Amino acid sequence: MLRPTIAFSLVIALLLAACGGGGPSPSIPGPTARIATPSPSASPARSPTDPGATTLPSPSGLGTTGEPPMLALEQVADGLDGPLDVAFRPGDPSALFVVEQVGRVRVVRDGALVPDAFLDVRGAVTAGGEQGLLGLAFHPDATDGRLFVYYTARDESQVVASFRTDPANPDRVVRDSEVEVLRMPDEYGNHNGGSMVFGPDGYLYIGTGDGGGGGDPLGSGRRLDTLLAKVLRLDVNIAVDDDPPYVIPSDNPFVGVDGARPEIWHTGLRNPWRMQFDPATGDLWIGDVGQGAWEEIDRAPAGVGGLDFGWNTMEGTRCFGADSCDQAGLTLPVTEYGHDEGCSVTGGTVYRGSAQPALWGWYVFADYCSGRFWVVDAGVDELQEPVAVLESGRNISSIAPGPDGELYATDLAGSVHRVVVAGG
Repeated sequence: MLRPTIAFSLVIALLLAACGGGGPSPSIPGPTARIATPSPSASPARSPTDPGATTLPSPSGLGTTGEPPMLALEQVADGLDGPLDVAFRPGDPSALFVVEQVGRVRVVRDGALVPDAFLDVRGAVTAGGEQGLLGLAFHPDATDGRLFVYYTARDESQVVASFRTDPANPDRVVRDSEVEVLRMPDEYGNHNGGSMVFGPDGYLYIGTGDGGGGGDPLGSGRRLDTLLAKVLRLDVNIAVDDDPPYVIPSDNPFVGVDGARPEIWHTGLRNPWRMQFDPATGDLWIGDVGQGAWEEIDRAPAGVGGLDFGWNTMEGTRCFGADSCDQAGLTLPVTEYGHDEGCSVTGGTVYRGSAQPALWGWYVFADYCSGRFWVVDAGVDELQEPVAVLESGRNISSIAPGPDGELYATDLAGSVHRVVVAGG
């Protein structure tokens, strides 16, 4: 049962997601793209199987063993204002950074909530429903000092920006250090994406929604001239004052394709709310919020770009709005569930920690509306039926790994929890 909290506004937005209006927006203009191979100054790419990325136990192979365990939640912090995401800063394992929808990033250090905000951009953010401060990613090089955020601006466009940590105070950022990386005009208030993560290659991956309305009225999922409904891949390992503040990796799949945005890595997504890399394999797992019937989890094999996940031809493994459709060239989900079990998927990650060995190798995800947690075997390639492992009764808005591979989940009602094996 949903709790009567500030989460109610997001629930209403999700239920009204199919009620869009207005006509298609023009193609999103972008800066003149700079195509480059990784520079010598770029952070060294980490091998997908490098245990330095997180703590990896060494069972036989990379598959799971036995049946999945039932899960439970242990509270880490509460008193937060609409927590939507969590992140850890390289070299600072004692601090958990929590994204608040209203436009703040808070720090939980050694189990205690730091009173002052790490970052406060409330004056620049439109918050409510599916808008707000939506995502956070720290640069993987601990000496870089930058963090990247994704937020809905006052003009309701979607902005990706970077800030620098205050060298005199690691629990604050330099407020006037903001550098706008991307600005994406947006016609509707829903389907804004917001997930960001650095990949094993050192590049920044950004999940963008289709721009809202119902059924993709902008046609974003089928178009390559827009940054919407995509996973983008940018090289931000450049000088802070460079313009634009990123270059396009030369192996991005649409570099040199006439009419296509070269920032695109994958397309055909409706609202990739949360995505994470498997630190053991380098595969990218994406939770894509469905329209009116099906929620899906997609997986992109390590290093493979240019996949089309099918929206709005497909919703999950079904044709959308038609009895039949052309599925040629589409990449279908690895798992899905219907709206009898939830209404908005919260993508998670593959567990590769050491404290919960029975969970090792299972991909953990949840539903925002029902609070149900499921797992699927990360070592299986074909479509799987998800296995329910927890009825949390919470509004789960993100599931993310810590530096040791342990999993943390946010409840939009105001708390952060560690995901653990029940009775463990």
